[in-house]
Amino acid sequence: MKHFSIICTICLLAVFTANAAQVDSIAVESEAMKTSIKAIVIQSDKALQGQTCPVIYLLNGYSGNEKQWPGIKPDLPKIADENGLIFVCPDGKNSWYLDSPLDKTSQYETFISFELVAYIDQNYQTIADPQHRAITGLSMGGHGALFNAFRHKDIFGAVGSMSGAVDIRQRGDNFGLVHLLGDITKNPETWEVHSVLNQIEKIASGDLAIIFDCGVSDFCFPLNEALNKALLEKKIDHDYITRPGEHNATYWKNAIDYQILFFCKFFNKGK
Repeated sequence: MKHFSIICTICLLAVFTANAAQVDSIAVESEAMKTSIKAIVIQSDKALQGQTCPVIYLLNGYSGNEKQWPGIKPDLPKIADENGLIFVCPDGKNSWYLDSPLDKTSQYETFISFELVAYIDQNYQTIADPQHRAITGLSMGGHGALFNAFRHKDIFGAVGSMSGAVDIRQRGDNFGLVHLLGDITKNPETWEVHSVLNQIEKIASGDLAIIFDCGVSDFCFPLNEALNKALLEKKIDHDYITRPGEHNATYWKNAIDYQILFFCKFFNKGK
């Protein structure tokens, strides 16, 4: 009986192992930046079994890296399995996810929207079309997600932002932006064209499935209110959520659940 129990335990462990997401730490070569960028890829069990799956790109905030989202939301592998997803968490460094006109080693719009997406589609079991590709992020990553999706709606079909710093003009000389874009008083046009609020002209209602949220005690709350107002004025469909919360991991750990639900509904649209 004892040996039978041991065998049963081993069999159960084998079943759970076979049906568990896989977490990969990878490095993706960037031709644009002449370097490799770290990323974490979380594959659902369905992807590991050869089924193609939708992809959600999760962008870190300022001073974060590829480990930020897995740290905030340790159950991402479980969520990937439950929904048949692939999560990709690249190291965005302090890039703001834009192509710097001043620093050729910081070309993150090109990396995120072209090089990384191409690499993931070539090396993982993805459904390689915008209808099954979403991007979101927190703070700086919220700006980066919206900036890239608004400019590349042929790549991303859905986009989100949590506590997004969605108007970089309000950041002034803080958070490394001077290094990327120059002095705002001397280069106002450069700052204008790299701010999310000035990318709305590139989209029409229905081009993207859009969700963003912000805590009412967050210092980015006024920026998100302004983004909501601008989208409403342009009559662009979107989901905007506000709830009690600050600019911290406690808020993001909760907010990501609603965004994943939103993206899954988008992925399943038309089935």
